[in-house]
Amino acid sequence: MKEQSQAPRIEPRWPAALAILILLFLLEVLPGRIRLLPRWVFYVMAISTLVPMVAVTLTTGKVRWLSAERTVTLLFFVAASAGNLASLTNLIYAMAHRSAQLTGIQLLASSIAVWVTNILAFSLLYWQIDREGPEARLNHASVKPDWLFPQEEVPDSVRPGWRPRFVDYLFQGFSTATAFSTTHAVPLTSRAQILMMLESSISLVTLVVVAARAINIFGT
Repeated sequence: MKEQSQAPRIEPRWPAALAILILLFLLEVLPGRIRLLPRWVFYVMAISTLVPMVAVTLTTGKVRWLSAERTVTLLFFVAASAGNLASLTNLIYAMAHRSAQLTGIQLLASSIAVWVTNILAFSLLYWQIDREGPEARLNHASVKPDWLFPQEEVPDSVRPGWRPRFVDYLFQGFSTATAFSTTHAVPLTSRAQILMMLESSISLVTLVVVAARAINIFGT
């Protein structure tokens, strides 16, 4: 009983798991997109990330699975971001050297895939590294934040003990990829600033170069 009373509070994992499943669905239904890697690669990465999330929720050995989840999520970010950068480079190369063979649908679908994957990968990373992870935040561990959220500036307007959860980091990732600037949470550390610059840069190139070219093809 004593061991159970000391068990950390666990943040619900279903929003993060749902976001990963939506990404898989989106990548599956996008028509005719240009694939650099076989489709099974994303399925392997996604399932590997989902397994520890489910285990954290359903099993009793939560502390052990929390460590595994953090490691797997960081690996997912590295693999997904590297694959995304490679796909983006491949798209730009294809546009430069065989543009006559590419359709607007292919370019638009491919740019959407890169853009959405970029948002989800960085959202998962933000969620895992800020204040040492979701459980450290939820259990009020004394850790300096990487981001300052607006809700923390108005504690009387939010529920008592409010802490950012996955949806907050998903919105942060979406805002960074859409506005190319800080529109929600304020980065407080160098690593937070560098990560946001990297996410914005990938998104900017995707939208300005690839998506814009796709729209131009539709127009002509």
